[in-house]
Amino acid sequence: MSETVRMDDRQIEYLDLTAELMSIRKLGDEPLAYVRTYGCQQNVADSERIKGMLARAGYGFTENVEEADFILFNTCAVREHAEDRVFGNVGALKKLKRRHPQILIALCGCMMEQEHVAERIHRSFPFVGLVFGTHCMHIFPELLYKSLVDGSRLIVRDNDDKLVHEGVPTLRDGSFKGWLPIMYGCDNFCTYCIVPYVRGRERSREPDTIIAEARDMIERGYKDITLLGQNVNSYGKGLSPRPTFAGLLSEIDKIEGDYWLRFMTSHPKDCTRELIDTIAQSKHVSLHLHLPFQSGSDRVLKAMNRHYTREKYLDIVKYAKSKIPDVSLTSDVIVGFPGETREDFEQTLSLIREVGFTSLFTFIFSPRKGTPAATMDDPVSDEEKGLWFRELLAVQEEIAAERCSSMVGRIEKVLVEEKSKTEGRLCGRTSGNIIVEFDGDDSLIGDFRNVKITQARNWILTGELV
Repeated sequence: MSETVRMDDRQIEYLDLTAELMSIRKLGDEPLAYVRTYGCQQNVADSERIKGMLARAGYGFTENVEEADFILFNTCAVREHAEDRVFGNVGALKKLKRRHPQILIALCGCMMEQEHVAERIHRSFPFVGLVFGTHCMHIFPELLYKSLVDGSRLIVRDNDDKLVHEGVPTLRDGSFKGWLPIMYGCDNFCTYCIVPYVRGRERSREPDTIIAEARDMIERGYKDITLLGQNVNSYGKGLSPRPTFAGLLSEIDKIEGDYWLRFMTSHPKDCTRELIDTIAQSKHVSLHLHLPFQSGSDRVLKAMNRHYTREKYLDIVKYAKSKIPDVSLTSDVIVGFPGETREDFEQTLSLIREVGFTSLFTFIFSPRKGTPAATMDDPVSDEEKGLWFRELLAVQEEIAAERCSSMVGRIEKVLVEEKSKTEGRLCGRTSGNIIVEFDGDDSLIGDFRNVKITQARNWILTGELV
């Protein structure tokens, strides 16, 4: 059963004590925190909670690590490359710590829940003063205060109390796009995935709490809200009476306002027709379904412990297209899973062609220590996997270009997000999560605008304001 508790009053007291302590140490100047986030949107949401607590503790924020009194890296364990980047960037802080010994350097997140990582940090990075895992977020104020007061190293992990902690201060990064966690953890145990081991078992937030938070975000002007969970389709597990994700989505959709609702990630084994019907009937849910299939081969899917078949996945897609004609489908794909053959890979290519995805997040298999797949025989060479990977990208690029071309001449509602980094135009997204660039004034950022699509590139549309 999921159990919800409020953040302990003692933790709020620790934040206030920290604020008092830092005001004395800084002699009236505002202490500054540097927070860097690696990995998924759930990590971003976690960092927003950490920033909320730091703000309550009297910290301001800086993007310049040289200015910081407190440095925190929120880490990701899903890919080896992400871990390597963390170790490299942490190592680069050694000289900074030597110049400014008063700086507190901290690491948190999924990597820290792995014993071998925590041991490496303890052994090789003695200048890191605070390490805590994903299950210790609710006691961060206490850990921060104790680290500042006595200066001793703290490494706290594997402290899963299986509770949902509410009432944690949150400082959101954006003013019109926001993340809204609805559940934590994962029960799926896909053989390649480290997430259940570092984030624990599934815990769902109470629906009334989620709906209230969504309403607050909408009233404060958020235009694009993404509901987060490792598998949002299994939302409600552990709650009594058990709500469904489709029901939650429907309730939030009833809130008045001009906004889009998105969600991720959606597991195919739990994707119901009720959910697709809810999207089709909604006023605010975006016409975008991110549904990771990972492989087009039933043999590989079984080895991955995905609990669905190619046929079931295609049935879901077929139903979605029949109910939501303009649906934009995106997915995740792993190339080179242990034991995958050329025949298996060709089945993946054929599924991609049959579905016609808007875009794909593609990865070459990365073994994660502690997962079953890390010990499986893997006879295919890295060179061969690289060739398959480039072949897959070429197929998807052709499909994406064709889909984008079909949109030329249409008028699309676009949420204006930022200045394009390349051409100085405005950049936004459609309901289907497709990028559109167009000329316009910066004052439009954060608003919806209608844009006529005039040109299509492989992944990006170009248009003009209507």
